[in-house]
Amino acid sequence: MDEVEVVVAHSERATLRVGDVFLKVDTDRARIDVEIEAMSRVPVPTPQVLWHKPPVLAITAVPGTTLGRLGGPSTGSPAGWAAAGAAIRKLHDAPLPPWRGRAGRSVGVLAAELDDECASLVTNGVLPADLVTRNRRVAEAALRPWTAAFTHGDLQIAHVFVDGDEVTGIIDWSEAGQGDALYDLATFTLGHEEHLGDVIAGYGADIDVEVIHAWWSLRSLLAVRWLSEHGFDPFAPGCEVDVLRSRM
Repeated sequence: MDEVEVVVAHSERATLRVGDVFLKVDTDRARIDVEIEAMSRVPVPTPQVLWHKPPVLAITAVPGTTLGRLGGPSTGSPAGWAAAGAAIRKLHDAPLPPWRGRAGRSVGVLAAELDDECASLVTNGVLPADLVTRNRRVAEAALRPWTAAFTHGDLQIAHVFVDGDEVTGIIDWSEAGQGDALYDLATFTLGHEEHLGDVIAGYGADIDVEVIHAWWSLRSLLAVRWLSEHGFDPFAPGCEVDVLRSRM
């Protein structure tokens, strides 16, 4: 009998693995609906949907391995990172879905959320004021007009699987929708700045690296408190707080 592996679990949702099947449990039906619809539209490899009985979605495992993990060393080759960049470009060039995703929040909404979060981080002594102030300035470059692309919205390194120099699957599409393409690229390379050049080479377009840096700061500032409150450790070596420190 296959064992049940808890892949991720917190108060909002959980993912279990049983053999070659992943069971995603999410009481927010809209997120599951977005995931199913997004996977049906994107021109990149995704898991196969086996069945959907709210609040559970069953999908197949994808072959291959990730390029590494946040807070750990990269296990992928430069060619693997470049292949991921090419796949991300294919996604961004796809016809737009009719809805906005996580990467599509307006500049005004993001700026207000960022200001509130920065104030909270300092007031509650979560992070030093100079660290927050410096990264808030860096993050400003991300708050600019952008052209909508089909974005994944949560393109962590753990969500992209490769086999050699071929992308075999991209998972977890619940935050997908119209959004800022550079948000995806920044999320994917967060904590692995040394491979940004490989990803850009595979992506095959001029990229404003300053905006990538800005998204690293912005995403990390917004994530620290949520991660701490949901059982994750943003202070672990190589994770979000170290990303913030690297901008000093």
